[in-house]
Parts: sequence; structure tokens; C-alpha cells
Amino acid sequence: MGQILFGDNLPKLKKLAAGSVPLIYIDPPFNTGRVQKRQRIRIVRDEANGDRSGFAGKRYRTEKLDGPSGYLDVFDDFLGFLRPRLEEAHRILTPNGSIFLHLDPREVHYAKVMMDGIFGRESFQNEIIWAYDYGARSKSRWPAKHDNILWYTKDPSEFTFNLAECDRIEYMAPKLVGAAKAAKGKTPTDVWWHTIVSPTGKEKTGYPTQKPLGVMERIIKVHSNPGDLVLDFFAGSGTTGVAAAQNGRDFLLMDSSREAVAIMRKRLAKWMRKKK
Repeated sequence: MGQILFGDNLPKLKKLAAGSVPLIYIDPPFNTGRVQKRQRIRIVRDEANGDRSGFAGKRYRTEKLDGPSGYLDVFDDFLGFLRPRLEEAHRILTPNGSIFLHLDPREVHYAKVMMDGIFGRESFQNEIIWAYDYGARSKSRWPAKHDNILWYTKDPSEFTFNLAECDRIEYMAPKLVGAAKAAKGKTPTDVWWHTIVSPTGKEKTGYPTQKPLGVMERIIKVHSNPGDLVLDFFAGSGTTGVAAAQNGRDFLLMDSSREAVAIMRKRLAKWMRKKK
């Protein structure tokens, strides 16, 4: 049974009880200096004017659709914006709680130094690299195809880590490990290869910067327990809430975008806590 809150997250965080949330995941704006907007498309069968091929050589036409207006991703003081929110996150985490901060390579090293100061260097557990392979290819430098996810815990030695609940991945050289191990697969490392949300897939909402359900489910299943509350205070399209609800967790989502809240409420309607 979840909740979605609209508005500035800082005053809302201040109202949450200390030590009340076992897992926090946030994917704040990356301070890219660009308008973040994802183009929505529809694929229509069109043998005469199709611009792409499908199964058995059938032709399809791509049509662009209206989508969310997006937002300007720029801050004069990005770390100054994040710091008070991360300080509140530290306060409200349970003693065995974890926080995951999702950023990109341009900002992550500054944020890590700040997180060391708030949570303590000893509470840093991992920097997870989420690697994907989609989009344009730069011809002037190596194309940037990964994000960085910092994992910190409230306590450096006591935290939830249910590795047995993690999905398993294929071995890169299955013949070297034998048939039994190859069939079972292996647990991931700190580099996660996972595709982005397909622009034409069923999972897409049209919201810019939507994160894939597979990445969120891995975090939630390993770093929380059934019945736990999962908090995302930059919730965007609501993927954190979907992953939590589908795996028996409660969720609390916050966002300052009316479009984001509308998308989340529609996407999560069957799991929402009813208003009295």
C-alpha cells in the first residue's frame, strides 16, 4: 500500500520520523544543463512508406507522439541542493538501512566526497556501474554509456544484503565453468549490464530519464525485506514504486513535477493507499 506526494521533497523529508525507512533510492536530476525529454513514438504497419523493417521483411512507419514537456536539468549549486536532502536521508534511515544515489560520471565524484562526509567513509559499500548500449555514438570521444550508483549504509557493518534473492546472469565463458554452473548462472558484480527502457517497449511511460524495472528490482530484492518501506524522493516515472509493490514492499514516492505525479498515480493505481 503506497503513497505518492507532490511538491518540494525537503519539507516532506523533515516530517518523516528518524530511523523509519530501511531503503532509499534516489535518481536526482544529473545537472546536465540540458532539457531532459524523451520522444515517444508509435510503430504502424506501412508497406508503402515504412522507414524500418520488421519480422519477415514487413515494413513499418515511425510516428512521433506528444510526450511530457520535460524539465531543465541545471543547478547553480547542485551539491548545495542535494546536501540537505541527503542529510535528512541519513536521519530517517533505519540502523540497518541503505541508500542508493544514482548519478552520472560528471557529478558522481563530487557527490561521493559529500556522501563520505554525511554517512562516513566507512559506510561506503560500493560504486555500481550500470552499463547499457543504446543511443548515438560519438566520433570525438568514447561514447558515454553508463551511470554510477553509490551505495552507502547507515551502519558500516550491519545492513540488509540478501544476495540469495538476486537474479542471476549468464557466464561470459560458459564452457569454462561446466554445464551445471552455466545453467544456474552467476550473481552480478558491481558492473551491471542492463538495457535502458526501450522506446517502443511495454514498460515505457514516456517520462524522460525513466529507469528500467530490472535494475530497481535487483536493488529492492537484495537490500530490503518483504514488508519494508522503500522511499524515492525524486521518483519520476515511479519505477521504484512498481518494483517495491511487485515484490511485497511498501513505497513512499515524492516528486515536484505534476507530470511525474500524474504518470505515477496512473501507473501505480492498483497499489495506492486509499484516501479516507
